Amino acid sequence: MAEPDPAASRFWLLQLTRLSGAAMVVVGALIVAEAIALPYALGIALLVLGLVEFFVIPTQLAKRWSTRDK
Repeated sequence: MAEPDPAASRFWLLQLTRLSGAAMVVVGALIVAEAIALPYALGIALLVLGLVEFFVIPTQLAKRWSTRDK
């Protein structure tokens, strides 16, 4: 049986990270807009953490997994 391609696993991990970050942003925005009855500060925290998870974390993971030597 062939070994699974590590690049495919990494690709899907990056996509799941982005998807969960986008979901956090949406839930945070709903809380801030008072569509969900939770504390406003929680909504802001979810927005910020979701944006970090969407933009920063995948970039850092990709840099860490880079095969280029520095």
